Amino acid sequence: MKFIKNRIFITLLFLTSSLMIAQPKKVKVDGVVAVVGDYVVLDSDIDLDYITLKAQGVDVSQITRCELFGKQLEDKLYAHQAIQDSIVVTDAEVNSFLNEQLDAAVEQIGSIDKVVKYYNKKNVDELRSHFFDAVKMNKLTSQMRNKIVEGVTITPEEVRTFFNSIPKDEIPTFGAEMEVAQIVVKPVITEEEKKRVIDKLNEIKQDVLNGSSFFSKAVLFSEDPGSSSNGGFYKMNRKTAFVKEFKDVAFSLAEGEISDPFETEFGYHIIKIEKIKGQEVELRHILIAPKVSPQAMKDAKEKIEQIRSKIVNNEITFADAAKSSSDQKETRNNGGVLLNPRTMEPRFELTKMDPTLYAQVSSLKDNEISLPILDEERGVGKFYKIITVNNRIEEHQADFSRDYIKIKELALRDKQVKEIAKWTEEKINETYIKISDDYKDCDFVNNWLKK
Repeated sequence: MKFIKNRIFITLLFLTSSLMIAQPKKVKVDGVVAVVGDYVVLDSDIDLDYITLKAQGVDVSQITRCELFGKQLEDKLYAHQAIQDSIVVTDAEVNSFLNEQLDAAVEQIGSIDKVVKYYNKKNVDELRSHFFDAVKMNKLTSQMRNKIVEGVTITPEEVRTFFNSIPKDEIPTFGAEMEVAQIVVKPVITEEEKKRVIDKLNEIKQDVLNGSSFFSKAVLFSEDPGSSSNGGFYKMNRKTAFVKEFKDVAFSLAEGEISDPFETEFGYHIIKIEKIKGQEVELRHILIAPKVSPQAMKDAKEKIEQIRSKIVNNEITFADAAKSSSDQKETRNNGGVLLNPRTMEPRFELTKMDPTLYAQVSSLKDNEISLPILDEERGVGKFYKIITVNNRIEEHQADFSRDYIKIKELALRDKQVKEIAKWTEEKINETYIKISDDYKDCDFVNNWLKK
């Protein structure tokens, strides 16, 4: 939209240096092309930005070197001011992030030796050193930017003023959307089946205590696709993205201890702690999920067919049926209405909708009830559901009352950008900045040359 003339590179945030983007070896000596406070910008930093954008699928043909250089100057200014404002990014925090990235790289590439070779480094220490400073600066940049806008709020009157100031021929068009609701019926797992799994895990634990290899048992019996081939191995800290129940057990055990079987949304586990290193633990685990019987699946399908029949015969509304009968706790109290995970609103823009969900609802008319659909989710397993479209909104020019939430987001973003621009102007005047002659002819958005 022409009206919102925000600087392109305010929104192109390179907040982290991805370990999964291949970076060629430098074949020229880096030149310092700018100094911003305590930081320098190298010519190769701009080269790396081009590589990063290309790897992300961005068309860089219209992006100039001066624009990327300006983005580098902004990032360095944020990082420099973060230090002045006593924003702290600890080495432990950086190392924790690097560990997670390295673990992800190992999972994708195959081994730590392959990761080292992939980046043409001599060893792991050189690899870590390569990313440490960049990650720390990027974290400072991110936190400084968040601090600038954290107090920025917007009133309904400001939203109205923003919307009314948009020229009529530049009012944005919002894509077609729909509101979707569903009712879920999960098959019932019997207590006998749960006991069978717990007994199996206890048997495995006793075998390990008697001398068997936990590694081998995990390879043979674990149903975790992410770790079974590696003997159930994981390295984690309290910030690692594992479910709470798993972390609670992992951090309650001593080195060498094996847990009793415990339940998470994925099934039942046992954990063995191999090493404790400060705030990190290295562990192995075995996951076995209780199995759903064919009869349980048949019963679940019959139940959802009965629910659908009552709705179609107007014996109960879809919303009331969801509240009384749906097994999906996240939606049942809201009449089965799904929330868009991107916006946390009940509207789904069709062009950005999950393809599977779109295929399930695209042919439905308003208030039509789908036939039972067999679906499956990790951690949930197989289940049946019925879906309906509560509301359908065709592509339309933005309307203040109908699209208030979206317009509010645009207005807030515009106000935040203005606040960042104001802050940047003030800090440029206060900070030592030196620009190489090679870039003094650039047409900067900000007054980096202090003219």
